[in-house]
Amino acid sequence: MTPRAAPTRAARSQQASLAAFLAQKARFDAMVAELQQMSDDHFGADPEAFLWARAETLAHWNSRLASVTDAYFKRGEFAA
Repeated sequence: MTPRAAPTRAARSQQASLAAFLAQKARFDAMVAELQQMSDDHFGADPEAFLWARAETLAHWNSRLASVTDAYFKRGEFAA
């Protein structure tokens, strides 16, 4: 029986990149869960004392999130 060959440099690099990707995916999933929690809480807004600033803040956040989704789905300025 021959000893196992050591992983090649390419295989180690692929394993490292997969580990980095999975770590970033876990971070992304955690942020999505937090965003859902924020939304469920109506972004901390009190419906009885709602101010325009809350709507403007949410519009700003939506524009930033739209940049991410538009880039992924190739919409708007990211359309091919």
